[in-house]
Amino acid sequence: MKISFIVLTYNRSDALLAVLRSLSVQCSASHEVLIADDGSRPDQVDMLYQQCPAFRCPVRHVWHADIGFTAARARNMAASLATGDYLVFLDGDCVPNRSFAEQHARLAESGCFVNGSRVLLGENLTRQVTSGTIDLLNCTAAFWITARLRGESNKLLHLVVWPWCLFRVKKGFDWHGIRSCNLGVWRSDFVAVNGFDEVFEGWGHEDADLVLRLSHFGVQRKNGFLGTEVFHLWHRENKRSQESVNRNRVLQRMTTDLIRAERGLEELDPRLPIKTTQLQ
Repeated sequence: MKISFIVLTYNRSDALLAVLRSLSVQCSASHEVLIADDGSRPDQVDMLYQQCPAFRCPVRHVWHADIGFTAARARNMAASLATGDYLVFLDGDCVPNRSFAEQHARLAESGCFVNGSRVLLGENLTRQVTSGTIDLLNCTAAFWITARLRGESNKLLHLVVWPWCLFRVKKGFDWHGIRSCNLGVWRSDFVAVNGFDEVFEGWGHEDADLVLRLSHFGVQRKNGFLGTEVFHLWHRENKRSQESVNRNRVLQRMTTDLIRAERGLEELDPRLPIKTTQLQ
């Protein structure tokens, strides 16, 4: 099984580089990494090109012009170029734990997608991670307990690994805890539902919509807790002016049997050309 890691980013290359540093020590020649760039500025792109860590697998930067918050399109454009059997979506501010790639490969199962979990980090710890002062992959249990007591981490569950598949698969659609910042799905299933729906613009719920349509297609949710955790770096909240519109769209679709995105992989807008750069 070949895994394509698709990492969403926008004008935050210091965080993106922390994500890539973690992936670089986990990826083998059988993987690939696609950076789905939602229109980062030239200075941020240059920073990525100059500091991208060495990988043993291909790494491509896939960029389109900045036209606002269009995360669904950015992910779709990278996924359209992916060659893996399995897609793992990550956000560029979510640093994968040291066994992230291994755990996603282990949990991948026909007829299921994997919904990963996250650990929220505080502002001070985030600053140390992005500056390279702290390597999260080498932090001890004592470090994490101290971070939790100081309010720099919201949980400690990532210190425990649940190696079995019991209690992981859930039937039907459950909105709770859906996060495209850490989600694994078979490419064939992603294509069948036409990817993320680009009618969702602005912040919010394009991930819930994808999961709803996967559920309608017969793909079950498999939780990746205690295995696939990522460390979500602190940032100020995004503007959520479209949140209620997007949420209502998902609620309406819950009353239907809709499977395919209205504007997805097959409808990538040719007016927004994609620039692809092979980094490694």
